[in-house]
Amino acid sequence: MSPEHQRLPSPYRPEAAIVADRLETLQGSLDWDAAARDAAPWVEAVRRHPPPFWAMESLLKEYPISSAEGLALMRLAEALLRVPDAETAIALTADQLSRADFAGSADSALARLSHSAITLSKRFLPGDGAQPEGGLFARLGARTVVAATLRAVQLLGRQFVLGQDIGEAMDEAREARRRQPQLRFSYDMLGEGARTAEDARRYFAHYEQAIAAIAAAADPSAPLPRNDGISIKLSALHPRYEALQRERVLQELVPRVARLCEQAARANINLTIDAEEVDRLELSLDVFEALAAHVAATHPQWQGFGLALQAYQTRALELIAEVAAIGRRHGIRLMCRLVKGAYWDAEIKRAQELGLAHYPVYTHKHHTDISYLACARALLEAQDVIFPQFATHNAGTIAAIVQMARRNGAPFELQRLHGMGEGIYREVLKDGSLACRVYAPVGQHRDLLAYLVRRLLENGANSSFVHQLADESVGLDQLLESPLHLAPEPSLPLPPDLYGPRRRNSHGLDLAVPAVRAQLEQAFAAASVPAIPGSAPEDVVPAVDRAVAAWPAWERRSAEDRALILRHAADAMEGELPRLCALLVKEGFKCWGDAVAEVREAVDFLRFYANEAERILQPATLPGPTGESNVLRLTGRGTWACISPWNFPLAIFTGQVAAALVTGNCVIAKPAEQTPGIAAEAVRLLHAAGVPHPVLQLLHGAGETVGAALVAEPRIAGVVFTGSTQVAKIIQRTLAAKDGPIVPLIAETGGINAMLVDSTALPEQVVDAVVQSAFRSAGQRCSALRLLVVHEAIADGVIRMLQGAAGELVAGDPSQWRTDVGPVIDGEAFANLQRHVRRLQAEAKPLLPESEPDEATRLLPPQAFEVAAVEQVRHEIFGPVLHVARWSGDPQAVIHAINRIGYGLTLGIQTRIDSRAEALAREARIGNVYVNRNMIGAVVGVQPFGGEGMSGTGPKAGGPNYLARFCAEQTVTINTAAAGGNVALLA
Repeated sequence: MSPEHQRLPSPYRPEAAIVADRLETLQGSLDWDAAARDAAPWVEAVRRHPPPFWAMESLLKEYPISSAEGLALMRLAEALLRVPDAETAIALTADQLSRADFAGSADSALARLSHSAITLSKRFLPGDGAQPEGGLFARLGARTVVAATLRAVQLLGRQFVLGQDIGEAMDEAREARRRQPQLRFSYDMLGEGARTAEDARRYFAHYEQAIAAIAAAADPSAPLPRNDGISIKLSALHPRYEALQRERVLQELVPRVARLCEQAARANINLTIDAEEVDRLELSLDVFEALAAHVAATHPQWQGFGLALQAYQTRALELIAEVAAIGRRHGIRLMCRLVKGAYWDAEIKRAQELGLAHYPVYTHKHHTDISYLACARALLEAQDVIFPQFATHNAGTIAAIVQMARRNGAPFELQRLHGMGEGIYREVLKDGSLACRVYAPVGQHRDLLAYLVRRLLENGANSSFVHQLADESVGLDQLLESPLHLAPEPSLPLPPDLYGPRRRNSHGLDLAVPAVRAQLEQAFAAASVPAIPGSAPEDVVPAVDRAVAAWPAWERRSAEDRALILRHAADAMEGELPRLCALLVKEGFKCWGDAVAEVREAVDFLRFYANEAERILQPATLPGPTGESNVLRLTGRGTWACISPWNFPLAIFTGQVAAALVTGNCVIAKPAEQTPGIAAEAVRLLHAAGVPHPVLQLLHGAGETVGAALVAEPRIAGVVFTGSTQVAKIIQRTLAAKDGPIVPLIAETGGINAMLVDSTALPEQVVDAVVQSAFRSAGQRCSALRLLVVHEAIADGVIRMLQGAAGELVAGDPSQWRTDVGPVIDGEAFANLQRHVRRLQAEAKPLLPESEPDEATRLLPPQAFEVAAVEQVRHEIFGPVLHVARWSGDPQAVIHAINRIGYGLTLGIQTRIDSRAEALAREARIGNVYVNRNMIGAVVGVQPFGGEGMSGTGPKAGGPNYLARFCAEQTVTINTAAAGGNVALLA
């Protein structure tokens, strides 16, 4: 296996500089005005002879994706086909059709027909408006409407899916070629990424069968480009197609794909590896080169092996150079498909969530067009090793490619998606010298979900050529306007600026980048966990003495001064991110991704609370009668005890301490006895930033001794605690028993956190969310999923997929990149978990293989058990242990059962019925509700975190109400008229 090295530059570079370089490469290579003149007749012909009303262009014209109507139809198309039970199908259809006005303003046949049909349908569906007639008629009416809607969605699917199996697709392709002989096809067997080994085996079998069918119809003696081909998705052929699983992917996936390559080579057909997301690009190149070496050794004359390249990635031009170099190194000729890109919104969100410096994709559409043209030029100039295929629906781009190709005599072909761009290519192919390959999805309509939505979003955006072509208000000059100009600023705030000018987003790392991993490995090798001297209960009183003496001066400092100290500490913490991550891995047994996220959360707490202190600590003038001033101000309370847990030994520790300090309090912090080293590092950084040593003191010791003495100390003005409900209640009783002031307690405790899944949810998304929420951090998060409640109509399939996905997780040494589940924190936790697991093995149905306990490693692979009812789950199990229950009937009853358990921290809801999600969230007595996503990783200032009931007291950490709880309130009223009258009235 080849050692890993980074082939491409960082994906996170300034956009403008990259675009300027791309524009320079196009100097003298392209006459855009001439290309626009060539394209104009195509556009005019399409507008004179528009596509039929069922084509995608017509659909987008009537119901743009940016409209409520377009969104409702898209959501119906995405979900309805997979709903197995009638009740939910009726609810979904009613929910989506009620969300928009399908009357519109258009006067086309499609608009009139669809408006009439939808208006009639809504009469027979339940909803908030006029209720349908009762009885059998209404019941049959609702079911009839859903059946008709299902049929409509299937018809829509036919516009995007060539056939439901390869035979049907090839029949359709033959029919299309009778009308347009220059058409060729690249069949794509529908299916998103595999979650399980069984998924991967099934997709592999589909590819094998498809290649055999295509081979049977191919001409082995014809030039290869004239034959149909196939497109394969690597993430569909391996359930862990991820950069951090590189060794396993190269060992297991490469031989599978090599078999497909040999099959395609023998048949003289093209096999293209489809593009994946940015974080998989380096891995894809490693796989691609391994396969290129295999092709060179076994079928060196085959010229059909290829890769799809995404122009919207900022590294696209460098990618082409690397692919060409691979072809030259191995002496083989490649076929490369250039596309604009299919995951733009996901790439933008990922960069924002990870806090990266720049986006890996262009934020301006015309910058992607510039990149596409620069990449096209590079592909055409690499004709010695690459046969280029240009996938585009943009008439101007097509004309530009034809112009550049004819200048240098390079062979090429054009490509389009099945169901899109047919009008433009009808005109383009009147030039008999051009050929077009149709990228043709094949599969069951219920499997088209993610594909369909992605295609609609790409081509239905207001800025897309397909959308504007159908909009005759967009003039020809505007439609074919040159993209060859630089926008100096991104169209979106960069990830560091996500929260506005007053709070910088914490800087993160992309672990998919080899250079980033190398940096962290160096930090790990150099890091050592500091030895922190233990404290005794008798150390508490002297520490409080020091804090009480230091408090008046600290409290008198301005809020701005204290906030500035927090900001300095945040910058210092960010500057030491690799070292702090290494300490979290070594002392807290964090996996690398969790360690990076934790340092970022601590930085976010410091910056957020700095801003919040400046906001709330300003004196507020209150209204009142004339001749009087009334001012409300917040002040510090004194000395707080901050008691933090081991599961977030840096983030929660820092958040508690920062909140108390910035509001003018002194702090005595007692970290968890398992993780004092990382807490000491946080204290060091805060001291270096300007917090006086007596104002912030660390006492390391056992909770039963040092912690208990600290809470009981009479001068402690407040306690903030994160940990178990049992310990929180002990602290509550201790504070209540003390004489003197009534001391506030802020407690964040655990929960039996549930996720409710109905039959509209996409199983793959559900399983992704469940695996992350239940098993990440070895289940040692207070927010972790403990109880999955899934609708009985889809439960078997979801459980099967969950079993397979959980089985793919790697439990092991957290310092290893491939590890997903590290050890539990200590021997006591491991023994407690083993007792719970043995009890569940006797009382419930095990869903995952039993593991042999190993006290030396403290590794507990993911565990899951099916229980008969929600009510059977009464205790929080703090580890990678999941309970699964089935439900039917009214989902509100499930929420009521969850409420009765008494915990109220996090809740997940997986549904495509928007009104259902809203209603369930309102009914839940839960602090944090997450819809259609995972339930962990609350972001400071975005998802303020904390529960109710047995899950805590509130207010929420990282929220706008948190700091006030650390303060005392004082109102000062002054009679301004006391000294001789009310001047304000005279004025």
